[in-house]
Amino acid sequence: MNAALRAIVRMGIYLGCKVYMIHEGYQGMVDGGHNIKLATWASVSGIMGQGGTIIGSARCMDFKERNGRLKAAKNLVKFGINNLVCIGGDGSLTGANLFKQEWSSLLEELASKNEITKEEQIKYSFLNIVGLVGSIDNDFCGTDMTIGADSALHRIIEAVDAIVTTALSHQRCFVMEVMGRHCGYLALAAGLASDADWIMIPENPPEPGWEDKLCKRLAFQRDSGHRLNIVLVAEGAIDKQGNPITVNYVKDVISKRLNIDTRVTVLGHVQRGGAASAFDRVLATRMGSEAVIALMNATPESEPVVISLSGNQTCYIPLMGSVEKTKAVAKAMADKDFAKAAELRGMSFQRNLETCLQLSKLQPKLNAADKKFSYTFGVMNVGAPACGINSAVRSFVRHGVWKGCKVYGVEDGFEGLLNSKLKELDWKSVYGWTSMGGSILGCQRVDAKTVGLDKIAKQFKKYSLDGLLIIGGFEAYQSVLQLYEARSQYKEFCIPIVCVPATISNNVPGTDLSIGCDTALNEIVTICDKIKQSAIGSKRRVFVVETMGGYCGYLASVAGFASGADQSYIFEEPFTIHDIIDDVHHLRKKMEGDLKRGILLRNEMANPHYTTDFLMKLLAEEGKGIFSARSNILGHMQQGGVPTPFDRNLGLKLAAKSLKFMIRCLENRSRNFFIFLLRFFLYLFI
Repeated sequence: MNAALRAIVRMGIYLGCKVYMIHEGYQGMVDGGHNIKLATWASVSGIMGQGGTIIGSARCMDFKERNGRLKAAKNLVKFGINNLVCIGGDGSLTGANLFKQEWSSLLEELASKNEITKEEQIKYSFLNIVGLVGSIDNDFCGTDMTIGADSALHRIIEAVDAIVTTALSHQRCFVMEVMGRHCGYLALAAGLASDADWIMIPENPPEPGWEDKLCKRLAFQRDSGHRLNIVLVAEGAIDKQGNPITVNYVKDVISKRLNIDTRVTVLGHVQRGGAASAFDRVLATRMGSEAVIALMNATPESEPVVISLSGNQTCYIPLMGSVEKTKAVAKAMADKDFAKAAELRGMSFQRNLETCLQLSKLQPKLNAADKKFSYTFGVMNVGAPACGINSAVRSFVRHGVWKGCKVYGVEDGFEGLLNSKLKELDWKSVYGWTSMGGSILGCQRVDAKTVGLDKIAKQFKKYSLDGLLIIGGFEAYQSVLQLYEARSQYKEFCIPIVCVPATISNNVPGTDLSIGCDTALNEIVTICDKIKQSAIGSKRRVFVVETMGGYCGYLASVAGFASGADQSYIFEEPFTIHDIIDDVHHLRKKMEGDLKRGILLRNEMANPHYTTDFLMKLLAEEGKGIFSARSNILGHMQQGGVPTPFDRNLGLKLAAKSLKFMIRCLENRSRNFFIFLLRFFLYLFI
């Protein structure tokens, strides 16, 4: 919420508006006085990554009554406010819409009581409202993501990863309750990202007798070599009859029937706290800026809108239409129409649920040694490591094993393929890979043509590969193209070859986001937060931070956006010495005021002459007597860390789709060949 607040204040000031911050929600609007304060550029400095909201939030019973809304209207008029951005859930937005509908009558009543003048009634005769949805539950219809949901997912995954170490050591089962009220999004997305053995959400309640199925699955996992089990339960989880399913009940079922040491963890409000994730900072900033623009373009007849996210693009949707749709979910749940409730949640929720249901059916083939494999696939990493790659490999292997396929993991890319560094991966061998960073298989930045296409063809033939999945960045794309173009020379390459984009630079075509870029962004933003603390601790200091990305400025620009940097220098936007001097003047003016720190981000290939060292020395020289300058080159730490929930789930889904596509191609080829033979024999017969 703080990132949204910062964007609203600064965009408003930039457009020449007065911006007031109303503290303590609707209660502050009703009480007025010191609760409504004029915002300045500096008053929202340094708040971008803070959890919670610096202006506070409170439930207000007074605002539910007309008399309370009358007081609120009077206070807004006295401060000259008739444009309002409301950040909250469906209840807050419903209240804002009612406030707008009553606005004219409220002002008329205030004027009749001489509490406002006729001039004020005419001047502020209309109220424009724009809503932003702030909710960790992600339970508002009309937007793919709400502000706060991604950060809550980070807290959950951090907790699960920490608990896994204990569970592994003691061979325990943990039953964890996550927030979400009557929405199962957090449990669903966290369950996918953490390899949970069982997920319970309100929108997909289990059938009667679910206890037997749960115990059977957990026992099966233990028999296949798992040392731990994780069960995630949404706080609003119910069965088909609408009866609540509690974590303590689930714990008792497991411990009594399976005699497994089972513990309960209720994460509670820890999910609401902590620093905001990079995704939430960017999302909130984009939405906050759009909210101000929407208000500037509004007319007295404009209906209230909500700024939402659809397919990674911000858009406007009618406020009350979304509220009514959100209420329709509650009605569907009350009517036990769970399929409709899941549909109303939106495509993002449905895709997650579909993936979860598919994974719940997967089971290892314990007698795989006696089974004839349908197809043989290879999977390799090509290019630089990126967090989330291991999740993709795990997903591909387990889906392949479930489909009765043999899957070879190719170590060290194409060089490993030539050296026959292939190992058959089974269900157990990829256990726990989802939470691991880097590349377990290993990867090299060597494309196919460099090592020799004829040698690769021989290895394809040796291992009878029916398909190949290559996970990586530009080198992976290039290799797939090289193999495709060589099909006329080598029949071994006439197989399904799929590339899954994985690069922290996010510099490959065909996708908005690649595996690894979200984790890298979070690493950069976390480091920038620490650097800003150092800068504030010093007298006055400016830092120049160099990020990776090659000739792509994605990391520098978006990380600068998410960390509140003063400037980002990237290759795609050429800059001159005059631009740098303007930035120096800006920093001098800034440091002469109340602000004590500055931060500049530079993409490593932004300019061959204006290097990080050059910028730092220029700032140090020009800032003498006002501020000092330091530089930080982040280097390969941007490729490390623990994969974020987004990268884990992205890898999981893309790999599963890849396998599905490859099998469909092979089945269609077999089917087409059968049809050809049938037609041939019919021709001979006729």
